Amino acid sequence: MGKKRSFLLYPPALVYGLVTAFRNYLYDSGFLTSREFSIPVICTGNITVGGTGKTPHVEYLIELLGKEYRLAVLSRGYKRKSTGFRIVSPGSNASESGDEPLQISRKFPGIIVAVDGDRVNGISNLVRKYPGLDLIIMDDGFQHRRMKPGFSILLSDYGRPMYEDQMLPYGNLRESIKNIRRSDIVVITKSPKDISREETQKITRRLNEVHKKKVYFTSLSYNHPVKLFGSIPEKNSFAGETGPEKAGAVIITGIASPESFIRFAENMFPETIHLDFPDHHIYTWKDIRKIDRARNSLKSHRRLVITTEKDSVRLRELPDIPDHIRESLYYIPVRVCFPAGGKDEFDKIILDYAGENKRDHGIS
Repeated sequence: MGKKRSFLLYPPALVYGLVTAFRNYLYDSGFLTSREFSIPVICTGNITVGGTGKTPHVEYLIELLGKEYRLAVLSRGYKRKSTGFRIVSPGSNASESGDEPLQISRKFPGIIVAVDGDRVNGISNLVRKYPGLDLIIMDDGFQHRRMKPGFSILLSDYGRPMYEDQMLPYGNLRESIKNIRRSDIVVITKSPKDISREETQKITRRLNEVHKKKVYFTSLSYNHPVKLFGSIPEKNSFAGETGPEKAGAVIITGIASPESFIRFAENMFPETIHLDFPDHHIYTWKDIRKIDRARNSLKSHRRLVITTEKDSVRLRELPDIPDHIRESLYYIPVRVCFPAGGKDEFDKIILDYAGENKRDHGIS
């Protein structure tokens, strides 16, 4: 798994595993009930801590379904300062809504985005406030057993195979891998773009030994850097400017598992310095000074600051960033692709679920 584990954490992991197993037993046996809604709900989630690329996959679903259905996205709004149910708009701020919901709202302004740690309450509010809704995408809801989604997509990072992992805090598993049975399909994210058929078959076999599921493989496809403080982001792409081979870059990341992003940026620029911050990090003036010092230490004539799409949401809210930093700040958009094929089949499964469970707006 790439990190040393302390055996002192193994007994707590055993206890944690028993607690989560008992909790799941209570739901599976009916002692605790899961709420179902008449509106179709697609859940994305994982059984490990750390980044699996949930947000790009939610955005993929929005692009797939958004033209035909009126959608809402429900997230818990991780690390937001607000509480309870809240509608997120493009004019919201990350501290009140969370960076990922705000990113989605700004990227898809026609989509309803809401946050609520209580998913039952969140869906109830969405259905009541927006009676014309056709479908809800529930982000990071796999462990939220009080709500039973109509369709569950379990995401797992290629670089951190869940079948080789252990329970928290000894490993990264939130619950036993046996619980992939609750998912409808499994997606192995951040796969190499040149992944072989033999490798996909090997991983699929390992997962099917636990529970037989349809398995898909996705990669993150990075685009040209876009100027963060351009008035029209789509027209401020790095593509039309002096090539990156002549520029140096400070790469800043405040996301979980940034390895694939770092590799892409390091391959784009001949000179790089990487500054790593915690996931969902709130940037401060102290950070800007650190970034500026790193930028000044670059030897290249053109010196840029490159960050992730999610980090850009938080950086945009920091007031009075010096002009020379603003002018050099770019983020790299990311999209989901299917390197091993299966895109059409995946799309059909999702579209079939949405179509077969289309909401009757005469029923609340």
